[in-house]
Order: sequence, then structure tokens, then C-alpha cells
Amino acid sequence: MASREVGRVLRFDSRTCIVVVEETKKRYSCVLPGKFRTQGIRPIAGDIVEFAPLGSSDGIVRAIRNRKNELSRPKVANIDQVILVTSMKHPRVPLNIVDRFLVLTEREGIETIIVVNKVDLLEDCAELGAFEGIYGRLYTVLKVSAKTGKNLCTLQRVFQGKVSAVAGMSGVGKSSILNALNPGLGLRVAEISKKLERGKHTTSAMELLEFSFGGYVADTPGFASLDLKDIGFAELKKYFPEMKNIHESCAFNDCLHYQEPDCSVRKMVESGELSASRYESYKSMLVELRDQDSFRNRR
Repeated sequence: MASREVGRVLRFDSRTCIVVVEETKKRYSCVLPGKFRTQGIRPIAGDIVEFAPLGSSDGIVRAIRNRKNELSRPKVANIDQVILVTSMKHPRVPLNIVDRFLVLTEREGIETIIVVNKVDLLEDCAELGAFEGIYGRLYTVLKVSAKTGKNLCTLQRVFQGKVSAVAGMSGVGKSSILNALNPGLGLRVAEISKKLERGKHTTSAMELLEFSFGGYVADTPGFASLDLKDIGFAELKKYFPEMKNIHESCAFNDCLHYQEPDCSVRKMVESGELSASRYESYKSMLVELRDQDSFRNRR
């Protein structure tokens, strides 16, 4: 039996994987055998695979190891952290979009760092302070500017030596940030559509890119909406970290923090101890998931 190597998938196109052996940094173009396609098995960026080398730069995939985690959108596996990029101007990203993405990363148990880009465009710091007041208690929030270089050194240390996924709505400056951190990546940057306040997609396929200073990053297509269909409405509260321990004080053990009497979460929202915007996002997602469950049960 030919010897096997172990590597990380950087990119998968149709039948071929670009795989890197991390110890040596050597890359191989590996073919995916027909049996995988027949079984509907496809590797994704970040997968750890076993492959048999065929010559100096080619190979054939023999096995795909179990994933420690996976995001469906962006489609990437085995990551250490998600860097969620948002902005408050050009475009202004709604907080409910931020909250929806955070629910998905919480469900996967992946550390998330929120990056607020384009802070150079903000004349009034009050809005930025309010954002930090909401999310800074729950996540690391970094304020950066790809244009001026503000706090990019700090962000580089966040990326260094880790496998990261960068995500965010189109136009927030994901590619601009990565280009500023590591110009050798050479990512294309789209012009912002002033009319729509949204950027055109600049990334056509998922791949892991290697930083010159160490670590990998998945530059991902922007998202405009995030599908929550695999989450049961009763479990949603588990993915809002500020609610995790409060439910023990509610009158009912199965309290959904929606319309139930003597709900501790609602009381804390009313008193200002919990974010009203986060709670509104929660209620909106709860109703959405409840309606989805009701529809599935009727079929």
C-alpha cells in the first residue's frame, strides 16, 4: 500500500482538491475518487484528508477525517475562530444580521470576534460606543480601519497561527482588511454600490488562504441572509449567551422568554440589564423558527 500523507484542504473544485501538508508547506493537487462522488461525499475548505502522493505534486484522496466543526455559510470546516466583519456606514449593517450570524457560530461552539471596520467614516463615536455596550460584554470587539490602518496590528495577532473564517455582509471590507494585513494575498476589492448600500460579491469560491505571518483564512462570499432552518425554536435561547443562566430564575423551566409570566429575561430587558435590540432579534428568530416547526408538523 502506498504511503499516506495528511493535509488540509485549501480549495475544492469539482473533482480536485488543493491540499497542503502543514509541516512542510508542500501543496498537492489531489483527485477525488469516484466512490466519494457516488456516495455524495465532498470535501470542503478546511477538511483534514489522508491522501496518497502520486509524484511530486499530485495525489489521490483516500479518506476525509471527521470534522471538529463546520459552518454551512460560509462553507468551511475545522476552524479555530470566526472573524465577523461589520460596519456602521457604507454599508450600515443591521444588528439583527449580526445577531443571526452569532447564533450560528454559538451553535457550532466556535469563538467569534467582531470587527467593526470603516471607523474612520464615523464622526459620532456615540453609536460605536452603543455597539460596544451591546456586544463587548459577550464578544471581543475590535475597531479597525482598513483604509487608515487603525488597529490592524492587533488584528494580525488575532489571525496569527490560527485557522479563521472571515464573514460579513458584502461591502463591509473583508477583502480590504485581508489585503491590508497581507498584501500578498492580492484579493480583489469591489466598488461599493452607493444606490444599494451593498457591495458586489468579489469572491466566487471558498478557499483557505495562507498568511505570510502564519495561519490560514477563509475569504468568504458575503451574506445577505442566514438560514436558521436546522435550529429548533425551543433551543434558540441556548445560543444567546446572556440568557444561558438567567432561565433558572424564570417561573417555568421551559420558559421561552417570549410571553410567559414571571420571565426573568423580559424583566432584565425592561430594566436595561439586557440589550433590547438583542432581545428583539431573539423574538423575531423565535417566531420564525416556531412557524417553520409548525409548517413541518403539518406536512
